[in-house]
Amino acid sequence: MRWGPAAADDGVVERPFWVPSGDRTVPGLLWTPVRAVGPRPLVLVGHGASGSKREGYVVTLARQLVRSRGYAAAAIDGPVHGERRPDADAPPMLVLLEFSQLWAADPTMTDRMVADWRATIDALECLEGIGPGPVGYWGLSMGTILGLPLAAADRRIGVAVLGLMGLTGPSRERIALDAPRIRCPLLFLVQWDDEMFERQAAGALFDLFGSADKRLHAYPGRHGQVPDEAFAASEAFLARQLEVGVP
Repeated sequence: MRWGPAAADDGVVERPFWVPSGDRTVPGLLWTPVRAVGPRPLVLVGHGASGSKREGYVVTLARQLVRSRGYAAAAIDGPVHGERRPDADAPPMLVLLEFSQLWAADPTMTDRMVADWRATIDALECLEGIGPGPVGYWGLSMGTILGLPLAAADRRIGVAVLGLMGLTGPSRERIALDAPRIRCPLLFLVQWDDEMFERQAAGALFDLFGSADKRLHAYPGRHGQVPDEAFAASEAFLARQLEVGVP
């Protein structure tokens, strides 16, 4: 694992890292409190298909979890995103198009991203001040397309917030197989007027989850109009699960 220079601001330390995973190098960011608070839970934050680990809502949520809860938070770039691209300033619609093409053409993409997330957990849980304990995962849209299989594959994921996704798309069969394998507490977010993943497909996916504790929150608006209320509900749900047994 390789680290970049740390930057501290408003009680939060942000530090880039690069983790080996097979023949790939996974670029990521880690956010932690400036002041040591003892062992703290880790939350992974997955970004959407047109963004990167530095997407505004990713950074905002990560910093909020650090400031208000004292957690550690981490994000990595998706398969054709951020530092994995030769053109880091590519327009979001081009990145979205390339991801959509890869999703349709390469069935191994999901397994590679699951391996990259697991390599990230392996590296971060060894750090002083992180864990032991369950890991949280938050990811909507592409963050669910690639994070749902992670939550199904890795029992270290002890709580998940997913959403803005339905039982549809090129990896529909994989999603249908993985969803019943998810047993951790789950919050599923839906935008009622989502133009990319219709509410019927979202409901079909929600029905498949195997979690005994699964909750669906629906909000008015289109795919990209997730309200602040949904982020606040996400933080509260993660905290209820991650702080069980924490002194």
